[in-house]
Amino acid sequence: MRFSTIVKVAALAGAALMLSGQTNHNWNTVVAVTADSAHRIGNPEAKVKLVEYVSYTCPHCAEFTREADDRIKLGYIMAGTVSLEVRHLIRDPVDLTVVMLANCGPPAKFPLNHSTFMLQQARWIAPLSSSTAAQRVRWTSGDGPSRRRAIANDFGLYKMMEGRGYNRPELDRCLGDEAVARRFAEQSDKDWDLPGVDGTPSFSINGVVMPGTHTWDTLQRQLDEFVQKSA
Repeated sequence: MRFSTIVKVAALAGAALMLSGQTNHNWNTVVAVTADSAHRIGNPEAKVKLVEYVSYTCPHCAEFTREADDRIKLGYIMAGTVSLEVRHLIRDPVDLTVVMLANCGPPAKFPLNHSTFMLQQARWIAPLSSSTAAQRVRWTSGDGPSRRRAIANDFGLYKMMEGRGYNRPELDRCLGDEAVARRFAEQSDKDWDLPGVDGTPSFSINGVVMPGTHTWDTLQRQLDEFVQKSA
């Protein structure tokens, strides 16, 4: 789908909202934290519920975000027909650090935090392959908050989040919350064990995992089928 098509879809969605009397409602602005610490974006009563299982250090996830993020938000979420839940599959200490930062602050900040890390992944992830032995020791030894602060510093994550309006003490508080870190790690382990979740990104629709679905082309066909059935 080209950008011009996305714009047309957005316009049609906006027109539908006007006809239904919801002239001031963009469901992309409705963000809530679920009971297991995921973020749900969109209409909580949407008939089609999409879940994305994602890793911040996964290049395929970044590619999916570049291709699909605007399409999902404008073509599906905005009109209230689909909601999106983002769940974190954690692969390494860097991944966990980014998860902690993306989830820092009120729920409304999460969607742009998430897309910022994904869309800029190629820039901030470079130290993962060019790090020194001393840096790797700092990332994997000592207490959890110290490791995460070292990663945030070496990968330039503090600077990225400061550009999003955060300050250093606020970020350090988020990185230092061991209870939150354990909760994300434990939930990630549970989600990795779900039948059909065999890589990142993975997806489920209305509680049904889509095995082998890792690209927008495949997901779009499946998502459209659910939308059509729910109409």
